[in-house]
Amino acid sequence: MDTNYPLIEGIEQGSFLALARALTLVENDIAPSADILRKLNVRSAVPIIGITGPPGAGKSTLVNAITEHLAVHGKKIAILAVDPTSPFNFGSLLGDRIRMSQQFNNPNVYIRSVATRGALGGISAKTIEMIDVMRSADFDVIFVETVGVGQSEIEISGLADKTIVVLVPESGDEIQSIKSGIMEIAQCFVVNKADREGADVFANTLKKLVLHQQIPIFKTVADKNEGIEELCEWLLIPGKSDGKRRALLLAEKAFKLIEHYRMKNVDKVKLHSEMVEALKMPDFNIYKFVDQWI
Repeated sequence: MDTNYPLIEGIEQGSFLALARALTLVENDIAPSADILRKLNVRSAVPIIGITGPPGAGKSTLVNAITEHLAVHGKKIAILAVDPTSPFNFGSLLGDRIRMSQQFNNPNVYIRSVATRGALGGISAKTIEMIDVMRSADFDVIFVETVGVGQSEIEISGLADKTIVVLVPESGDEIQSIKSGIMEIAQCFVVNKADREGADVFANTLKKLVLHQQIPIFKTVADKNEGIEELCEWLLIPGKSDGKRRALLLAEKAFKLIEHYRMKNVDKVKLHSEMVEALKMPDFNIYKFVDQWI
């Protein structure tokens, strides 16, 4: 008998307990996880919304406000919050989750945190696999909130159906770096904390920059629920089907998974331990050290 079948059946029926169990197995590479991933009925029609932007832009507060609005209208929502990995204990730093605490008891909302596991853009192979587990459940929309680490966050664009870049009026001082970096990945810009001075000027500057790309720009004050309804209406508009883009994104996804499993035998804790010993040698050379691991 297939012992994983009841777990998969539970996920498809909307059991948060079954979903949590499967996500734990997948995140930690516990034995049944490979079998579970290969038997999932992944619902590709469920939209993945990526939320990214610099630290302090209010991403978690915005996700909380969007979630509250959609849940009130009967939508079932999953949130995967991608947190930085601590370099000391290799776990995630769950600092921003407290901003979504009011959603924890909402029966239409499921929230899970996952560590970046060293992925600069915030998207590790485990993130990809966990999203597929969520996508096999009965959610209407899945949000992925990534760490704010600047241009390396372009990885989210290879995963999400729509990518929202959250900025604040103060970002106007960095408009050129925005233009050269994350401009290419955004399907939408949100100027959050729009009650601050300079918000209108900044939003108008953004509009001029994306005039020919037809990228929508929304102004919100997430902690006051201002501008949320209009943003949610845009979020729920189905994206245009593009077979070429889909193939490209899936190829990137496959590359990330292959990269992860090729590197699976590299023990980072052991690497650190051996580095400590190697540094005691007067003739230490990092390239010679790495040669032993290749």
